[in-house]
Amino acid sequence: MQIKLYSQISDIDQQQWNALVDNEYPFLRYEFLAAMEVNGCVGEHAGWVPRHLVCHDEDGAVLGALPLYEKHNSWGEFVFDHAWADAYHRAGMEYYPKLVNAIPFTPATGQRVLVRPERRQEVCEKMLSGLRQFMQQHHFSGAHCLFVNDNDFDVLQQHQPLMRIDCQFHWHNRNYENFEEFLSTLKAKKRKNIRQERRKVSDSGVTIKRLDGHTASEQDWQEFTAMYRAIYDRKFGAPAFNLRFFKQIAAELPDSILLVLVYAHDVCIAGALMYADKETLYGRHWGCRGYLDSLHFEVCYYQGIEHCIERGLKRFDPGAQGEHKIARGFIPTQTRSLHWITQQPFREAIADFVEREQSGVRGYMRAVEAHSPYQSNPPSPC
Repeated sequence: MQIKLYSQISDIDQQQWNALVDNEYPFLRYEFLAAMEVNGCVGEHAGWVPRHLVCHDEDGAVLGALPLYEKHNSWGEFVFDHAWADAYHRAGMEYYPKLVNAIPFTPATGQRVLVRPERRQEVCEKMLSGLRQFMQQHHFSGAHCLFVNDNDFDVLQQHQPLMRIDCQFHWHNRNYENFEEFLSTLKAKKRKNIRQERRKVSDSGVTIKRLDGHTASEQDWQEFTAMYRAIYDRKFGAPAFNLRFFKQIAAELPDSILLVLVYAHDVCIAGALMYADKETLYGRHWGCRGYLDSLHFEVCYYQGIEHCIERGLKRFDPGAQGEHKIARGFIPTQTRSLHWITQQPFREAIADFVEREQSGVRGYMRAVEAHSPYQSNPPSPC
C-alpha cells in the first residue's frame, strides 16, 4: 500500500472515490468536493487548502481516502478552537497550520473516512500512520476530524484522539404517514403552536415550491443565490458558496437537492437549500427578502419534515444551533469530533479542557431534554 497526498481532487479517480462513499452522503461525494474547488469556494483565499490523503494498492487503485484540508484559521468549521489558538499564541507557539478532516462550511455529521469495508482496519492504520508522518514533516499542530459518524468514530478512537462533543437538534421519523400523525405525538400546546405558525403562512397567500436539481431553473438558482448572499451582507460576513457552485451541484447531484422557494405575487421572497442521502435530510442555507411571520419555520423546518415523511427519510438534520427547534419537534442530538495534538504540554491541557467541556455539554443536553415537546418519550436517534 502507498500513501499519496493530492492538492486537487480532480487528480483522483472519480468512480473509485465515489465507490467508497456510504449511503450517498452528499457532502463527501466527489462532485460536491470538486465543485467547491473549481468554483473557488475553497483554496488559500478561503482558508481551506485541499490536502486529500489517499491510500493506493500496488496497482494504483484507491483503497481509502481522507478528505483533508490545511487550515491557517478556524473559520467555517463549527467546532470552535479559537481559545486553543490563543493559548498557543500566548505561549509563543504556532497553532496554525493545522489539518482538518471535515467538509468545509458544513456542520453535518457523516462519513469522514473513505475505505473498502473488507480492508477497513488495515487501510485505516496505514492512512493514520501516513497522516502522522505528514503532520510531523510539515509541522502541523494537530489534526482534527469534525462531525464524525459512529462507524468512523469506532475506528478512529482506537488511535487515542481527544474527543469533543456538542449538541445539535435533529428530527427523527417514527414512520409517520403524514404531518398530522407527527403532530399527534406532540403535547397539545406545541401542536397548536405549529398549526398556528403554518396557518399564518398559508393565510398570507404565498406559494411554496419544492424543487430538485432536475426542476430548478437558472432563474431559481439566481433568485436563491441573491437571497443567500444578502443574509451575509446584512451580517457583515462572506458567503462560502456562489451561483456557479449551486448550478454545478444541481446538474451533477440533482437527486440530492431540495430547494424550497416562496413566492408572493410571482416575486421570490424566501428560499432554503437542503441536501439528502438515502436516510437523512440536511438543512444548509436560507435566504429571504423582508419578513413574514413564521415563514422561516415553515420553509426551513416544516417543509423539510414533510419531505422526510413523504420520502421515508429517517432523520432531518437542520444545521447547527437553535433551541427554538425543540418546540418544533427536534430533539437534542450529540455530535462528536476527534483531535490529535502534537505538542505534549498542550495535549494535556486540552485533554483537561475537553473533559470539562463534555460534562457541561451533557448537563446542557439533560436540561433541554426536560423541555421535550413530545407527549411520551421522544423518538430515539437513528
